[in-house]
Amino acid sequence: MTIQQVLLLLLLWMWLPHPCHTEMLFRRTPDLRPKSYGGRASGNDGKAIHRQKRGWMWNQFFLLEEYTGSDYQYVGKLHSDQDKGDGSLKYILSGDGAGTLFIIDEKTGDIHATRRIDREEKAFYTLRAQAINRRTLRPVEPESEFVIKIHDINDNEPTFPEEIYTASVPEMSVVGTSVVQVTATDADDPSYGNSARIIYSILQGQPYFSVEPETGIIRTALPNMNRENREQYQVVIQAKDMGGQMGGLSGTTTVNITLTDVNDNPPRFPQSTIHLRIPESSPVGTAIGSVKATDADTGKNAEVEYRIIDGDGTDMFDIVTQKDTQEGIITVRKPLDYETRRLYTLKVEAENTHVDPRFYYLGPFKDTTIVKISVEDVDEPPVFSRSSYLFEVHEDIELGTIIGTVMARDPDSASSPIRFSLDRHTDLDRIFNIHSGNGSIYTSKPLDREISQWHNLSVIAAEINNPKDTTRVPVYVRILDVNDNAPQFAVFYDTFVCENARAGQLIQTISAVDKDDPLGGQKFFFSLAAVNPNFTVQDNEDNTARILTRRNGFSRHEISTYLLPVVISDNDYPIQSSTGTLTIRVCACDSRGNMQSCSAEALLLPAGLSTGALVAILLCIIILLVIVVLFAALKRQRKKEPLILSKEDIRDNIVSYNDEGGGEEDTQAFDIGTLRNPAAIEDKKLRRDILPETLFVPRRTPSAPDNTDVRDFINQRLKEHDTDPSAPPYDSLATYAYEGNDSIAESLSSLESGTTEGDQNYDYLREWGPRFNKLAEMYGGGESDKDTS
Repeated sequence: MTIQQVLLLLLLWMWLPHPCHTEMLFRRTPDLRPKSYGGRASGNDGKAIHRQKRGWMWNQFFLLEEYTGSDYQYVGKLHSDQDKGDGSLKYILSGDGAGTLFIIDEKTGDIHATRRIDREEKAFYTLRAQAINRRTLRPVEPESEFVIKIHDINDNEPTFPEEIYTASVPEMSVVGTSVVQVTATDADDPSYGNSARIIYSILQGQPYFSVEPETGIIRTALPNMNRENREQYQVVIQAKDMGGQMGGLSGTTTVNITLTDVNDNPPRFPQSTIHLRIPESSPVGTAIGSVKATDADTGKNAEVEYRIIDGDGTDMFDIVTQKDTQEGIITVRKPLDYETRRLYTLKVEAENTHVDPRFYYLGPFKDTTIVKISVEDVDEPPVFSRSSYLFEVHEDIELGTIIGTVMARDPDSASSPIRFSLDRHTDLDRIFNIHSGNGSIYTSKPLDREISQWHNLSVIAAEINNPKDTTRVPVYVRILDVNDNAPQFAVFYDTFVCENARAGQLIQTISAVDKDDPLGGQKFFFSLAAVNPNFTVQDNEDNTARILTRRNGFSRHEISTYLLPVVISDNDYPIQSSTGTLTIRVCACDSRGNMQSCSAEALLLPAGLSTGALVAILLCIIILLVIVVLFAALKRQRKKEPLILSKEDIRDNIVSYNDEGGGEEDTQAFDIGTLRNPAAIEDKKLRRDILPETLFVPRRTPSAPDNTDVRDFINQRLKEHDTDPSAPPYDSLATYAYEGNDSIAESLSSLESGTTEGDQNYDYLREWGPRFNKLAEMYGGGESDKDTS
């Protein structure tokens, strides 16, 4: 038999699920019982003690995973030397999975697995076995521990952690350049057989890439792979277990490989000559046009720097590289003049800024082109002789004095005459003016440096033939100082002198300010306008002076305030001076010279009356004033109440229905038949169409005869009201649309009486009773007034 046949039989034997009857040692749990020793010994009772021999027998310690049989998988057998086969012993199993995954026959000691076991879930199980006497339940053997190991089978394929990998490698890389490493894992046991031994191979991506079988490193397989030709590659990698042999399980993954760019292409101009045009009036910095060189690379490898390397316009034009578009922008560097030069030629170079030394042999990484620029003629505005003007003038110059002249010319060959003007927005006060023909600027109002030290003007120059074409130039006028302001006190001084002051005591330090600004700086002198017996001024020669007392003691009763004129003068030419008056109050001071009171009235206040007492007196006065005001308001309100209880207060009680009615045809407003037939009046019968605002309880009166006239009816009602004690004390005005027959009193309307020339006699109103006395007085009194007037 050959060696290959022996190895094949050995592998087949390892795969078959057969029990193993090899005896093995195991680690037992500590035995707490006294141990017996071999040989003979005498006990206390004189009997010989014999050592009990104990032993275990079991068969299976390894179990194949993923058992597919219909019965429970046999694991092994536990057997004790004390087991006589009579069923007196009971076997107990405990530990990992005991009773659920592993069960034991308590009589025979056979152990079975109840379900399929996956080694990838758990590789071994630790259990404990013990044999006890079934009747006494006492152990006959110490508890022993053993391990059941799960034999692995190749039931898991290799897997990659990512389904798709992304990698990159620079283009033009040499063969064998590492791209990326992919690693697969196998859940099978790497220590048992070849179930977890993985071999890598490439299924897609050849001949560009290869993979190392053992490590899974992907490398380039072709030289000089160019990104500009192809940028993306897809590689499929297979991982197979069992060492890649037939029958092994496999898994695949995809790797997307991108060739990254390197600078292996130089820039190239698409044209050898470029033509551009620009008007001569274009200001400095104006963009004329752009040039662009193309580069097959990307990113920083395609970045290009442009420069002008030759030509007759290198000093007239600039070129700027625009990073975002990779263009060269040509701009005007100096003013152009069509009359001077009409055509310029430039040689522009474009060069890569990031050159890879490995690819110098592919260079040079630059290119050139010719740019021709034509200058176009335009009607140019006037040009000033300077970009700005600065004039200085003293503030005391006379009106009309010329402070300076601006000059401008027409740059065109026609040389049109120029007209000058001032932009009045820069001279709102119209302090200056300009001669339109020669550009002379002169003053039109007096200048004052203290109001404005600088004047910023703008002069406009325009061609007479083309007034719309203008040019502006700034003119700065600085006003120089002249000593025309006298110094004054710097602040208002609140000066006081104590009554107990002594001679030579300092009461105030004064200073001065001057609006002028002499070149040598400010210098002030202080003196008194006249000799003062009470105070004197001492000049400190630092633009300050001290006010000192000349005598001892001052009295508020005699003089409460002193006025001290102080003369302040400067040292500039011409000398300016002013007189400032200090108001010095006489005040009462404490021993430290702190002011307490300066008013003479304060001496009249009682010495014992404190500030708190004064506040209390003031509050009492305010409270008394509030009480008086409230009392007056209440009294005025009471006077406004109507005295309706007086019998002499007779008022008209007008019942308002808010309706004028519709005349005699309005039968809802009143019943005309009631006037003609007073007997038809019903008790408590009011208007039928409107609810009145005031209701009076009607009194039942005897009915009048049928032939009674309206006048008689009214007289009868008057007598009833005059004699009725329950009648309201008001005149009740009732309006009737029917007056009845002729009345002796005729009409009582004041409208008709106003039109008559004759005097009317209203004496009969007095005969109508006390309720008409008011009317009698009104109309009767009117006649007496008329007569007296």
